[in-house]
Amino acid sequence: MICQECKERPATMHFTKVVNGEKTTIQLCEKCAQEKGELFMIDGAGGFSFNDLLAGLLNFDPSFQQAKSQPSPSEEIVHCEECKMTFQQFINIGRFGCANCYNAFKNHMVPILRRLHSGNIKHGGKVPKRIGGSIHIKQQVQLLKEELRSLIVQEEFEKAAEIRDQIRSLENTMLDEEGKQ
Repeated sequence: MICQECKERPATMHFTKVVNGEKTTIQLCEKCAQEKGELFMIDGAGGFSFNDLLAGLLNFDPSFQQAKSQPSPSEEIVHCEECKMTFQQFINIGRFGCANCYNAFKNHMVPILRRLHSGNIKHGGKVPKRIGGSIHIKQQVQLLKEELRSLIVQEEFEKAAEIRDQIRSLENTMLDEEGKQ
Protein backbone atom coordinates (compact mmCIF):
# COMPACT_ATOMS: atom_id res chain seq x y z
CA MET A 1 0.00 0.00 0.00
CA ILE A 2 1.31 3.47 -0.88
CA CYS A 3 1.43 6.43 1.54
CA GLN A 4 -1.70 8.57 1.17
CA GLU A 5 0.25 11.75 1.89
CA CYS A 6 3.33 11.67 -0.37
CA LYS A 7 2.13 8.89 -2.71
CA GLU A 8 5.76 7.78 -3.13
CA ARG A 9 6.87 5.54 -0.25
CA PRO A 10 5.20 2.38 1.05
CA ALA A 11 2.75 2.96 3.91
CA THR A 12 4.08 1.40 7.10
CA MET A 13 1.80 3.20 9.54
CA HIS A 14 -1.94 2.65 9.61
CA PHE A 15 -3.97 5.02 11.78
CA THR A 16 -7.63 4.83 12.60
CA LYS A 17 -9.21 7.87 14.20
CA VAL A 18 -12.72 7.96 15.60
CA VAL A 19 -14.05 11.46 16.11
CA ASN A 20 -17.68 11.90 17.14
CA GLY A 21 -18.44 8.36 16.01
CA GLU A 22 -16.96 8.92 12.53
CA LYS A 23 -14.14 6.52 11.62
CA THR A 24 -11.25 7.64 9.40
CA THR A 25 -8.38 5.38 8.34
CA ILE A 26 -5.07 6.81 7.09
CA GLN A 27 -2.07 4.93 5.67
CA LEU A 28 1.21 6.84 5.95
CA CYS A 29 4.90 6.19 5.49
CA GLU A 30 7.09 6.72 8.53
CA LYS A 31 8.44 10.07 7.29
CA CYS A 32 5.00 11.55 6.59
CA ALA A 33 3.69 10.25 9.90
CA GLN A 34 6.52 12.05 11.72
CA GLU A 35 5.82 15.25 9.81
CA LYS A 36 2.12 15.07 10.63
CA GLY A 37 2.88 14.31 14.28
CA GLU A 38 1.11 10.95 14.20
CA LEU A 39 3.92 8.98 15.84
CA PHE A 40 2.97 9.78 19.40
CA MET A 41 2.77 6.07 20.25
CA ILE A 42 6.22 5.14 18.99
CA ASP A 43 9.21 5.40 21.34
CA GLY A 44 11.59 8.23 20.62
CA ALA A 45 9.04 10.36 18.81
CA GLY A 46 7.95 12.61 21.62
CA GLY A 47 7.84 10.01 24.39
CA PHE A 48 4.06 10.18 24.70
CA SER A 49 2.82 7.52 27.10
CA PHE A 50 -0.52 6.24 28.31
CA ASN A 51 0.06 8.19 31.53
CA ASP A 52 0.42 11.37 29.46
CA LEU A 53 -2.83 10.52 27.70
CA LEU A 54 -4.69 10.06 30.98
CA ALA A 55 -3.19 13.22 32.45
CA GLY A 56 -4.22 15.08 29.30
CA LEU A 57 -7.78 13.81 29.59
CA LEU A 58 -7.90 15.08 33.15
CA ASN A 59 -6.67 18.51 32.10
CA PHE A 60 -9.26 18.93 29.33
CA ASP A 61 -12.28 18.09 31.48
CA PRO A 62 -13.81 21.31 32.88
CA SER A 63 -14.54 19.63 36.21
CA PHE A 64 -10.79 19.12 36.61
CA GLN A 65 -9.85 22.68 35.73
CA GLN A 66 -10.98 23.53 39.24
CA ALA A 67 -8.74 20.80 40.62
CA LYS A 68 -5.74 22.36 38.86
CA SER A 69 -6.16 25.55 40.86
CA GLN A 70 -5.09 25.61 44.48
CA PRO A 71 -7.83 24.42 46.85
CA SER A 72 -9.26 26.95 49.25
CA PRO A 73 -8.47 26.47 52.94
CA SER A 74 -12.05 25.30 53.61
CA GLU A 75 -11.77 22.47 51.01
CA GLU A 76 -10.52 19.13 52.19
CA ILE A 77 -7.60 17.77 50.17
CA VAL A 78 -8.41 14.22 49.10
CA HIS A 79 -5.50 11.83 49.55
CA CYS A 80 -4.78 8.11 49.76
CA GLU A 81 -4.26 6.84 53.30
CA GLU A 82 -1.63 4.28 52.27
CA CYS A 83 0.68 6.09 49.86
CA LYS A 84 -0.35 9.67 50.84
CA MET A 85 -0.83 10.64 47.18
CA THR A 86 -3.23 13.56 46.70
CA PHE A 87 -5.76 13.79 43.91
CA GLN A 88 -3.85 16.81 42.61
CA GLN A 89 -0.72 14.65 42.29
CA PHE A 90 -2.75 12.02 40.43
CA ILE A 91 -3.93 14.67 37.97
CA ASN A 92 -0.37 15.83 37.36
CA ILE A 93 1.19 12.36 37.07
CA GLY A 94 -1.67 10.49 35.42
CA ARG A 95 -1.32 7.28 37.45
CA PHE A 96 -2.11 6.06 40.94
CA GLY A 97 0.50 5.52 43.62
CA CYS A 98 -0.95 2.25 44.97
CA ALA A 99 -3.93 -0.08 44.71
CA ASN A 100 -5.74 1.74 47.55
CA CYS A 101 -5.86 4.93 45.43
CA TYR A 102 -8.73 3.40 43.43
CA ASN A 103 -10.88 3.44 46.58
CA ALA A 104 -9.55 6.76 47.87
CA PHE A 105 -10.33 8.64 44.64
CA LYS A 106 -13.39 6.60 43.65
CA ASN A 107 -15.80 9.55 43.80
CA HIS A 108 -13.49 11.72 41.71
CA MET A 109 -13.02 9.05 39.04
CA VAL A 110 -16.63 8.90 37.81
CA PRO A 111 -16.31 11.97 35.53
CA ILE A 112 -13.05 10.59 34.11
CA LEU A 113 -14.61 7.19 33.38
CA ARG A 114 -17.63 8.82 31.79
CA ARG A 115 -15.31 10.78 29.49
CA LEU A 116 -13.21 7.74 28.57
CA HIS A 117 -16.15 5.39 28.01
CA SER A 118 -18.60 7.64 26.17
CA GLY A 119 -20.77 8.29 29.20
CA ASN A 120 -20.62 4.79 30.70
CA ILE A 121 -19.05 4.03 34.05
CA LYS A 122 -19.47 0.26 33.90
CA HIS A 123 -17.04 -1.80 31.83
CA GLY A 124 -18.75 -3.64 29.01
CA GLY A 125 -15.81 -5.46 27.46
CA LYS A 126 -15.64 -8.75 25.65
CA VAL A 127 -16.26 -12.07 27.37
CA PRO A 128 -14.44 -15.25 26.32
CA LYS A 129 -16.71 -17.50 24.23
CA ARG A 130 -16.20 -20.61 26.37
CA ILE A 131 -17.76 -18.93 29.43
CA GLY A 132 -19.70 -16.17 27.71
CA GLY A 133 -23.00 -18.05 27.59
CA SER A 134 -23.30 -18.53 31.33
CA ILE A 135 -22.22 -14.96 32.09
CA HIS A 136 -24.78 -13.61 29.64
CA ILE A 137 -27.50 -15.73 31.27
CA LYS A 138 -26.43 -14.60 34.77
CA GLN A 139 -26.66 -10.96 33.69
CA GLN A 140 -30.08 -11.55 32.17
CA VAL A 141 -31.27 -13.28 35.37
CA GLN A 142 -30.00 -10.34 37.43
CA LEU A 143 -31.91 -7.85 35.26
CA LEU A 144 -35.06 -9.96 35.47
CA LYS A 145 -34.77 -10.18 39.27
CA GLU A 146 -34.58 -6.37 39.46
CA GLU A 147 -37.64 -6.14 37.21
CA LEU A 148 -39.41 -8.73 39.40
CA ARG A 149 -38.77 -6.65 42.55
CA SER A 150 -40.13 -3.58 40.79
CA LEU A 151 -43.29 -5.40 39.69
CA ILE A 152 -43.90 -6.73 43.19
CA VAL A 153 -43.60 -3.22 44.64
CA GLN A 154 -46.09 -2.01 42.01
CA GLU A 155 -48.34 -4.96 42.90
CA GLU A 156 -48.42 -6.27 39.33
CA PHE A 157 -48.42 -9.90 40.38
CA GLU A 158 -49.41 -11.46 37.05
CA LYS A 159 -46.46 -9.89 35.25
CA ALA A 160 -44.27 -10.76 38.24
CA ALA A 161 -45.27 -14.44 37.91
CA GLU A 162 -44.29 -14.40 34.21
CA ILE A 163 -40.90 -12.87 35.08
CA ARG A 164 -40.44 -15.46 37.87
CA ASP A 165 -41.05 -18.25 35.35
CA GLN A 166 -38.50 -16.71 32.94
CA ILE A 167 -35.94 -16.56 35.75
CA ARG A 168 -36.53 -20.23 36.63
CA SER A 169 -36.20 -21.23 32.97
CA LEU A 170 -32.92 -19.32 32.60
CA GLU A 171 -31.56 -20.78 35.84
CA ASN A 172 -32.41 -24.30 34.62
CA THR A 173 -30.67 -23.56 31.31
CA MET A 174 -27.63 -22.37 33.24
CA LEU A 175 -27.59 -25.54 35.36
CA ASP A 176 -27.85 -27.67 32.20
CA GLU A 177 -24.88 -25.86 30.61
CA GLU A 178 -22.78 -26.26 33.75
CA GLY A 179 -23.63 -29.97 33.84
CA LYS A 180 -22.36 -30.43 30.26
CA GLN A 181 -18.94 -28.96 31.08
